[in-house]
Amino acid sequence: MNVLNISLGIMGMNEWIIIAVIVLLLFGGRKIPELMKGLGGGIKEFKKATKEEDNKKEEDNK
Repeated sequence: MNVLNISLGIMGMNEWIIIAVIVLLLFGGRKIPELMKGLGGGIKEFKKATKEEDNKKEEDNK
């Protein structure tokens, strides 16, 4: 089963913990909220842009 998880790219809890520790060591506790805020803003902008594009397509089809 372990080989299946590795080959499919499915990450278990141990892998997530290791990644979290590495991120914490690289960026420190003070930078992480700032990074997450920037990531959230980027996601919001992406969603807004895709909605605008969908609205343009619907108007063009009418």
